[in-house]
Amino acid sequence: MTQKAAITITYCSQCNWMLRASWMAQELLHTFSTDIAAVTLVPGTGGIFTITVNEMLVWDRKRDEGFPDAAELKRRVRDVCFPEKPLGHVDKHDG
Repeated sequence: MTQKAAITITYCSQCNWMLRASWMAQELLHTFSTDIAAVTLVPGTGGIFTITVNEMLVWDRKRDEGFPDAAELKRRVRDVCFPEKPLGHVDKHDG
């Protein structure tokens, strides 16, 4: 990926998922730091919880049947943005 990734987390404000979304944003910012352009939180409605990287859907609560744990989310973002980047202990949990 030649330019830095923009990550968007869209969450349902009716379901009170802002705290979950902000925690996931914090995890991504901590892991990828200045390698990404931004993590944006977007309030929505109707049970939405999606995470996109440059508009590519990497997580959808309905499609993926729930919420990602931090390790799975980091792996999915890494696989899109930095396939060569090791994630340390997070990778050790891969099968």
